[in-house]
Amino acid sequence: MTRSAGRAATPPARPEDERLPLAATLGYGFQHVLTMYGGIIAPPLIVGGAAGLTSAEIGTLVAASLFVGGLATILQTVGVRFFGSQLPLVQGVSFAGVSTMVAIVGGGGGIPAVLGAVLVASAVGFLITPFFAQIIRFFPPVVTGVVITTIGLTLMPVAANWAMGRAADAPDYGSVGNIGLAFATFAVVILLSKVGSGVVSRLSILIAIVVGTLLAVVLGTADFSGVGDGPVAAFPTPLAFGAPTFEVAAIVSMLIVILVTLTETTADIIAVGEIVDTKVDRRRIANGLRADMASSVVSPFFGSFTQSAFAQNVGLVAITGVRSRFVVSAGGVILVVLGLLPVLGRVVAAVPTPVLGGAGVVLFGSVAASGIRTLAKVDYSNSMNLVIVAASISFGMIPIAKPDFYDGFPEWFGVIFHSGISSAALMAILLNILFNHITRGTPENPSVFVKGTARRAVDDDTLEDLTDDGVLNGSPDRRRAPGAP
Repeated sequence: MTRSAGRAATPPARPEDERLPLAATLGYGFQHVLTMYGGIIAPPLIVGGAAGLTSAEIGTLVAASLFVGGLATILQTVGVRFFGSQLPLVQGVSFAGVSTMVAIVGGGGGIPAVLGAVLVASAVGFLITPFFAQIIRFFPPVVTGVVITTIGLTLMPVAANWAMGRAADAPDYGSVGNIGLAFATFAVVILLSKVGSGVVSRLSILIAIVVGTLLAVVLGTADFSGVGDGPVAAFPTPLAFGAPTFEVAAIVSMLIVILVTLTETTADIIAVGEIVDTKVDRRRIANGLRADMASSVVSPFFGSFTQSAFAQNVGLVAITGVRSRFVVSAGGVILVVLGLLPVLGRVVAAVPTPVLGGAGVVLFGSVAASGIRTLAKVDYSNSMNLVIVAASISFGMIPIAKPDFYDGFPEWFGVIFHSGISSAALMAILLNILFNHITRGTPENPSVFVKGTARRAVDDDTLEDLTDDGVLNGSPDRRRAPGAP
């Protein structure tokens, strides 16, 4: 037996340390990139569009997000002393901050204010990572579920605006053609999600965007004339959007996002540890969180935003059974290479907005669905958790339903509460503390809202009774004897 064969026959000390052949490593790594590609390009497209950037500038944002996401992924998976969980986690721009960043842009600060808020909030997040184990108790599923659900709901106006054509002053804004193209893209996503192939189903968003774009080309509604305006390959320019500016309200608003991001990443680290079947302790979680926050601190200097683990890639690890962290490291390298190709960012920025709108309906809706799934884990019996969820989501929807609701308030107040995510998160955190941590004064019997919704579903036994003889027999003592009238 050769020495290399002997090494190959020796299993790694940890499952995540397994090394696959180079071709397999690159192939699985590329699959990770494709799985999260739609998610990583959406935030820069949304924020760049809200800031009124040109297609070339949005392309720069996209390239920066790919580049920094790749570096963050490598740091998280390979790891150095004190940084990186050394688990198969893909990093990228977090959806959690999108609504907040759009609110900051809308407040007049522009991209520099967003980058400044990300920088300072991430630095604070980095400093509190050693103590986050004590803070995380204030972010149970009733809080994180509300926040994630609100993220998806607050992004739906973005998808609708994209479907209509983004620019309200455009002559075809809201036309049947634009909305029809969005619906065609949406239909492709649904159809591909239905097919038997798991690979095609997981890539349904990306494939639908390609199909929708080709359809737009055929219809003559796609414009790729600006793709050639700029270099094909280039290193991301530091501070391409100017030096970050620092606004207190923007920083406070982004800090809430950072706390939610830390909670999500903690949950992802624990989840992927269970999937891989490896030991995850407090130190490993802290190392992963430090990698998250260090990447987020560096990110604004390259024109990108907060970094977080991608939950869909955790699901991919579970589906494929490929537990090697080096496979994800290869995906990080691929992301870095893609980030060095700004022409790719310009291609993405030139994709017709109705196409993005059709895909966005499903993409953003899946975020809301993920939050609803988290809320399903909440115990609503003999507690005030239903009131927490109801009040928090309603509070978060106010600036979405009525965007000028806070226009009469001071500017700093508006920057924080114009974001539905910040509004919902603050309300959920405060109500959770009030009802679940400050127990004095909380009634033993829940409110009428809780009692009234204790059972709003039909269980399997009842369904069986209804389909059998149409009579709800209930408990044994209420069943009719054979032949009884």
